[in-house]
Amino acid sequence: MKDFKGKTAVITGAASGIGWGLAKRCAEEGMNVVLADVEEKSLADTEREMKVGGASVLAVLTDVSKAGDIKALAEKTLETYGAVHLLFNNAGVYGGWTTWESTEEDWQWTLGVNLWGVIHGVRVFIPIMLKQDIECHVVNTASVAGLMSGPGEAIYKVTKHAVVALSETLYHELRYGGPKIGVSVFCPWFVNTRVMTCERNRPSRLLNAPDLEREWKANPTYQMMWRMVDDGVKAGMSCQQAADCVFNGIKGNEFYIFTDTNITKSLVQLRMEDILQERNPTNPVSVLMPK
Repeated sequence: MKDFKGKTAVITGAASGIGWGLAKRCAEEGMNVVLADVEEKSLADTEREMKVGGASVLAVLTDVSKAGDIKALAEKTLETYGAVHLLFNNAGVYGGWTTWESTEEDWQWTLGVNLWGVIHGVRVFIPIMLKQDIECHVVNTASVAGLMSGPGEAIYKVTKHAVVALSETLYHELRYGGPKIGVSVFCPWFVNTRVMTCERNRPSRLLNAPDLEREWKANPTYQMMWRMVDDGVKAGMSCQQAADCVFNGIKGNEFYIFTDTNITKSLVQLRMEDILQERNPTNPVSVLMPK
């Protein structure tokens, strides 16, 4: 897809971060922009800001972990604009601790948003796109964490690996059953977003006990790993730059879309060498940290 003007884009997680950057870029391309997010105030603020700028915008309060919300999102999109051409399954959260210490609530919340959000998006919107029989494109946001593994971030990595696998499978399936639908998986390195404060959007029914949260935050190893990720996010590229990477990938019909290509490729190569040489996994942190 190279021509975007007058077409319709649906973006989940659109009220902040990468989703916000994608929404801005869609508006710059002259698209109708459907903003979907669970954070009501930020969603309204983004809608207002974009309308002031002259964009054609529809905002839909959406919890991507709920299939019914995604179905309602699709219905409102079609009612308003008649078609959907570009889908960004982008909403995501970050959290948890070690594989065994992360709670059931951590797993349910992160899987619900990061993985089920993409599953629901694919199951609802792909049939619509197939029926339309026009040029469309789907971008699923994963992460470099979907291409490598190391200590910590267990749930996040599980969800992002799953999004990569889902996207690869979808790509192959659509080569046979829907050749007019392009598919990409976005695997960014650090991007300067508010992902480290995503707990603000965790449902009350999935909150951890306050005592447990305090125990984690007092753990020196937890503090070190949290600071490492937080520093990376703060030093990351802008959301607008990330969106530019995505649009360049769409225009080039690229499946794998990266931001920091050299770092990403080196980490993927390291992992593949571990597998091909049948050696134990190399900790990518040890490679990235200065000696």
